[in-house]
Amino acid sequence: FQLQASGGGSVQPGGSLRLSCAYSGFTFDDYTIGWFRQAPGKEREGISFASGGGRKYYRGSVSGRLTISRDNTKNMVFLDMYSLKPEDTAVYYCAAKRNEYALGDLTDSGVDCWGKGTLVTVSS
Repeated sequence: FQLQASGGGSVQPGGSLRLSCAYSGFTFDDYTIGWFRQAPGKEREGISFASGGGRKYYRGSVSGRLTISRDNTKNMVFLDMYSLKPEDTAVYYCAAKRNEYALGDLTDSGVDCWGKGTLVTVSS
């Protein structure tokens, strides 16, 4: 199965962006879909997850500026990002994580498949 992230680009501080993740090869309740990001010189970190049943979780440092949503009929997951800051600059990845892991587990444990990243640059 596979995932493909898209929607990255350049945006000014304070701007918004929507990332999309298309997945195939599994059904919506097989996996939790998570968004990770890796900023230059930093480790990859999980930032938001959505289970097939509609539960959602956000990393505390970005909570309030992100909204994750799933369209299970279209096999799509979206990440809407608001009030973007330069420190949000990173390559963003979507991933399929096994449901046995807690939604609040923001590590990459249980990730069975990664999509190619999409670059988000926040700069004036």
